[in-house]
Amino acid sequence: MNADVSRYPAPDDAGGEPVRLPGGIRSLKELAALAAGRPREPLPEEDAGFAEPLAFPFAAIVGQQEMKLGLLLAVINPAVGGALLFGARGTAKTTAARALADLLPKVPRSLCFYGCLPEDIEQGGIDAVCPDCARKYAEGKPLAVMDRVRLVELPLHAPLDDVLGQPDARNPHRIRKGILALADRNLLYVDEVNLLDDAVADAILDAAAQGHYTVRRGALAATYRARFVLIASMNPEEGALRPQILDRFGLRLWVQGLTDPAERLEAYRRARAYREHPRQFLARYAEETEALRTEIQEARQRLPEVEIADEVAEVGLRWIARLGIPSLRAEMALFEAARAHAAADGRTEVTPDDLRKVAPLALRFRRSEFMASYARQRADEAAALAEAMREA
Repeated sequence: MNADVSRYPAPDDAGGEPVRLPGGIRSLKELAALAAGRPREPLPEEDAGFAEPLAFPFAAIVGQQEMKLGLLLAVINPAVGGALLFGARGTAKTTAARALADLLPKVPRSLCFYGCLPEDIEQGGIDAVCPDCARKYAEGKPLAVMDRVRLVELPLHAPLDDVLGQPDARNPHRIRKGILALADRNLLYVDEVNLLDDAVADAILDAAAQGHYTVRRGALAATYRARFVLIASMNPEEGALRPQILDRFGLRLWVQGLTDPAERLEAYRRARAYREHPRQFLARYAEETEALRTEIQEARQRLPEVEIADEVAEVGLRWIARLGIPSLRAEMALFEAARAHAAADGRTEVTPDDLRKVAPLALRFRRSEFMASYARQRADEAAALAEAMREA
């Protein structure tokens, strides 16, 4: 969903970090203490151990063109259905996923407990928002602010209650948000997806497909928004992925190790430079990062205008029929990825060349030898039954 940035005020600082209070005051608690006449408590002398995560720049990743293209298409057009990265360990899968958040334009964050946004009023009228937001809208007050997109990582052994949400310990009549709700309008990254508990994997994929999910705990129930782009990765050496789960990912990106010695040496040099001087390294790629961010925003704005003609779509349909792919998600992923590719190229019409560029990403690993064999057995059985009926 594209947001008109002009409708939303920006946070007090461009990075979306907590707002600094005046007078060197570090928190609202400290401000209240000063107002009550209590002395200001000094900070402890020891290091608190806090870290500031600085992601490796997406533009600095050496090689891996298919992986980078697939990830960009997935964030340009969420209708693609996310991306699954296959590959051996040490091939920059997680590095690329973590770098994506810095490329994405800011998104509107509601200031309302119920999540009301100005676009709700534009699409459904004033009754589509709560009474407080209707009053704010009439008074010209903002309903949302623009904020940066974040990467939400799912811990490998996270229990289902943490993923979906559970009753709040401080208020047992309210369900606390889970990881999926926190990922709304963000990126959700799942590493080693093939090792996830089946119930957790099913919950993530259902929420990603619907854009929302419902939690029921006894007499309590709550429905949360979960409009995120799903990025997952796996190492095939550690186990296979269930066919049902594999089918739900739009793009399948095969990530191989670099084979050119010059590229491997350059990858080492960049990794070392980032490790030793991360801020300087990020500054070196700041211009390329900003250019990518602008291109993604322009492609997202152009995407609603991109169409695929019937004669072009028929080319992709013939490929899918020739491969014997039964799942309709093949067409969804192929055509939506082609639309994203055309939008990124500055065009509003999909061409057969767009389909050729994205077909390997959208159609690989979709054939099922088991289902093909099963269908042949059923066809042979039906033919034998028809022959027996004729003879009788």
